[in-house]
Amino acid sequence: MENRSISDIIEAYLKEIFGDDTQIEIRRSEIADHFNVVPSQINYVIKTRFTIQNGYLVQSKRGGGGYIRIERVNLLADVDVLNSLVQAIGDSIRERDAFAIIETLYNEKVISRREGDLMLVALSKQTLAVDDTNMENKLRARILVSFLNRLRYES
Repeated sequence: MENRSISDIIEAYLKEIFGDDTQIEIRRSEIADHFNVVPSQINYVIKTRFTIQNGYLVQSKRGGGGYIRIERVNLLADVDVLNSLVQAIGDSIRERDAFAIIETLYNEKVISRREGDLMLVALSKQTLAVDDTNMENKLRARILVSFLNRLRYES
């Protein structure tokens, strides 16, 4: 049997709630009660698993009638979303985060498997082979932003 963390289980549950919808609204405390965890665990899952890099926008409203709205977005169809993604990348990105973006592009059928594989190779530690991690992450960000801009103009 597969060992899954509570974060994996909560993520799967939230994705199941989506169904065919593009957005959901949840109450953090209700989800926390459902899984018998503290509300900060729900924050952690949302902050780490439902990011713009993974194809999601998150909005929250605090207070008594507060909610968290999670919206699944098409990364390249909406210029504002693409701009947010490029802004989230900034001038530096770790290999793991770059790979997550490419995986999302593939899962959303924006790129083919072959294109994704080529992008992964181009952004890998082995290809960049820079002894300075900071410089490597900056170079990776510039290449990834260039890929995204090229995809924007082709679609």
